[in-house]
Amino acid sequence: MSPAVTTSSEATEHAATGDVSSATASAAASAAAVAEASGPQTITMAKALNTAMADAMEADPSVLVFGEDVGRLGGVFRITDGLMAKFGEQRCFDTPLAESGIVGMAVGMAMNGMRPVIEMQFDAFAYPAFEQIVSHVAKMHNRTKGAVKLPMVIRVPYAGGIGGVEHHCDSSESYYAHTAGLKVFTPATVADGYRMLREAIDSDDPVMFMEPKKLYWSKDQVDLGALRAEHAANAATGSSSEGRAAVARPGTDATLIAYGPSVPTALAAAAAAAEEGRSLEVIDVRSIVPFDDETVCASVRKTGRAVVIAEAHGFASVSSEIVARVQERCFHYLAAPIRRVTGFDIPYPAPKLEHYYLPSVDRILDAVDDLQWEN
Repeated sequence: MSPAVTTSSEATEHAATGDVSSATASAAASAAAVAEASGPQTITMAKALNTAMADAMEADPSVLVFGEDVGRLGGVFRITDGLMAKFGEQRCFDTPLAESGIVGMAVGMAMNGMRPVIEMQFDAFAYPAFEQIVSHVAKMHNRTKGAVKLPMVIRVPYAGGIGGVEHHCDSSESYYAHTAGLKVFTPATVADGYRMLREAIDSDDPVMFMEPKKLYWSKDQVDLGALRAEHAANAATGSSSEGRAAVARPGTDATLIAYGPSVPTALAAAAAAAEEGRSLEVIDVRSIVPFDDETVCASVRKTGRAVVIAEAHGFASVSSEIVARVQERCFHYLAAPIRRVTGFDIPYPAPKLEHYYLPSVDRILDAVDDLQWEN
């Protein structure tokens, strides 16, 4: 039997009349109890993403979560752990192993008032759904002259650093960034995991939400109450962090531009450079599409030098686009050609060799040293 669904308008009516399921009521009570806890707490990015979905589902009964093993198992990385127990099988459920079918069903649901959040188990597992994403998800709004919106989120655990084999460690963001009609987000911090997933679910346009799987278990001190309040305030004013990069570390000598899984590596390189007396600014792109030219270029104009860092192959990539955009806008400010530190243009290597393939602190510092420092 197909899961029962509730549209956004119906959800508002049900909430007003008190007509909610016991699972939803229980989840609301649980969320309220959690919200009462204030102050920073140490949580993982996995927990931040899980909490973001739970909060969104509690706030809007039209939000659904589904995909392969996301229900009873809680997902292969346990990111959806507990959502089925809290909200019931009608709102968090398992699907057959058919990515094209998962995305196609989400399209139909989104066209009819739902806000589906679906999970692709691994980056390369999403490729069977690529035709659906490119031909329908990305184009429906334009095809209907804005009459039909697709408020859906496709969560994709991506990139390497976990010792996985091929088909489990692809950096596939360039495919989606190249496809007009899709937003592409990738958080690098625990707080942004919560913040950006809530904003993605709120979006009336489809979002490819690229989750760096090696950062799932990274930890940070996060005030969930403050993040919830921030989200509520932004929702009330119509503002958000969407399309805005962040200065992850200020500096003056050169700019390191990174996103997703490469941000911690860039920060480590900047820390190492500081020990040698060189000040490197680190920009966390956060939103690949839309892209924040203003923040990125302001940093490069200040420092005059830049290195772009990404795990994906360098050829015809997001890093290529960043270099082009910076060069076009900052040419007269550059003291040296922009360098890139990326994955090599080969299929993803075997686990024992991935440390050679991934951008490292040493490779980044070598690129910085190559930025023509001599007058």
